[in-house]
Amino acid sequence: MQIEEAGALVTGGASGLGEATVRRLTARGAVVTIVDRDAEKGEALAKEIGQGTQFATADVTDEDQVRAAVDHAASAAPLRIVVNCAGLGWAGRVINRDGSPHDLGPFQFVINVNLIGTFNGMRLGASAISKTDPINDDGGRGVIINTASVAAFDGQIGQIAYSASKGGIVGMTLPAARDLAPVGIRVLTIAPGTMDTPLLGLLPEEGRQALAANIPFPKRLGRPEDFASLVEGMVENDYLNGETVRLDGALRMPPK
Repeated sequence: MQIEEAGALVTGGASGLGEATVRRLTARGAVVTIVDRDAEKGEALAKEIGQGTQFATADVTDEDQVRAAVDHAASAAPLRIVVNCAGLGWAGRVINRDGSPHDLGPFQFVINVNLIGTFNGMRLGASAISKTDPINDDGGRGVIINTASVAAFDGQIGQIAYSASKGGIVGMTLPAARDLAPVGIRVLTIAPGTMDTPLLGLLPEEGRQALAANIPFPKRLGRPEDFASLVEGMVENDYLNGETVRLDGALRMPPK
């Protein structure tokens, strides 16, 4: 699939993995819409990049806001690429050391943002892509790439909510690809390992080096550019569909 002149939408696009993806797709000639709750960062990034890049404020859990963002993207160019990067983490065990249970509210919040927010972006993005003309002999129209985590497979102590949300994203991948096959839309998921995002940037250097030491090879934290490069390859490889790809340097997370 050709990236040049394709319409693209990236949720969580104002920072981290999303920002790197926005930059990569724009550099390849896509017409990109950044979707994020942080209007200040999103607008600044769109202005910095230029080249037709635009910004739409949206909370991924809000149906009307995401629908408006998708419409905004589709008005700039036929929508072909949707990358869902918006998400967050939470630490908490099933029961605390004193025997009290995990608060239900934070668990529901993480599921709502990470899993339901991803589904919201996927379903509304797919609807818009399905209304475009096919772009190849196979009847392909576009691709949706969701973001899970290695925590979907190797959830650590205290990651119950986060792991459940990311496992749900992995679980949606194949049925979504099968659902959308008749309209020529591929669905893929990336499961990043320990990535050097702004959140990890808050850690002291000693802590960052300790995280990198557990990665077999390359023995470094993943970079947002690594994620964006994989997005680029997934978009261009028309036979890649219904698959979750770990991006982790062969890391398998220990219990804690």
